[in-house]
Amino acid sequence: MNDLENRVRRAVQHFWRTRRKQAQLQGRKTGRRDTGSRAAVTGGKQIDGFINLMRELLIESELPQDSIHVRKREVVLPGWFRPTKEWDLVAVVDGELLAVIEFKSQVGSFGNNFNNRTEEAIGTATDLLTAYREGAFKGSARPWRGYFMLLEDAPGSRSPVAVSEPHFPVFSEFRESSYADRYRILCEKLVREGLYDAACLLLSSEKGGLRGNYREPSPEIGFRRFATSLIAHALAFARMRK
Repeated sequence: MNDLENRVRRAVQHFWRTRRKQAQLQGRKTGRRDTGSRAAVTGGKQIDGFINLMRELLIESELPQDSIHVRKREVVLPGWFRPTKEWDLVAVVDGELLAVIEFKSQVGSFGNNFNNRTEEAIGTATDLLTAYREGAFKGSARPWRGYFMLLEDAPGSRSPVAVSEPHFPVFSEFRESSYADRYRILCEKLVREGLYDAACLLLSSEKGGLRGNYREPSPEIGFRRFATSLIAHALAFARMRK
């Protein structure tokens, strides 16, 4: 944890370097290249630096290495409103579901994707919690749930966005809010409503991100608090297990 900031900076660098590399390489084999930023989006793997960082922190928290799953075929869990859901990181120790984390990112297309990301975050947590209530993970205590978002720090994400109010007024916090503000509000409310135990929102531009630069719009949903919450949960379980 003492070196946490540097580890986060390296994960930010990995994100932007991977996007740039994928944008350059995509289409070489097929001869077809996606247009705009989609060339990087369709490549995947940009967020792996953060997934691996959280995996390392769990291992350092005395959990068995083979209990922390990040491979696609190992992160599938049953749902209640759908048969299964693929998470990004799943920790299962001695048959108990200990923790799950959803990792997301958004670069550009802010207006098109914000509502989709919101619905996904709420629906995913609701599905898991209902499945838990109905006994899908028998023998497990209530699993720790985390939501992570890396958002591009750009004029499009920082500029105020108008809201439509044809019949009823929106809540005041959404007026004159940017998409960065809305993601902050989303992450804070996800935790306050008990859908997730912790959430994290980081903002980073491509230019600064290639140097590892990022910012946190709210201490409540900063990375250190996010990581500390998970580590505390993992350490408590590890000590009880011993």
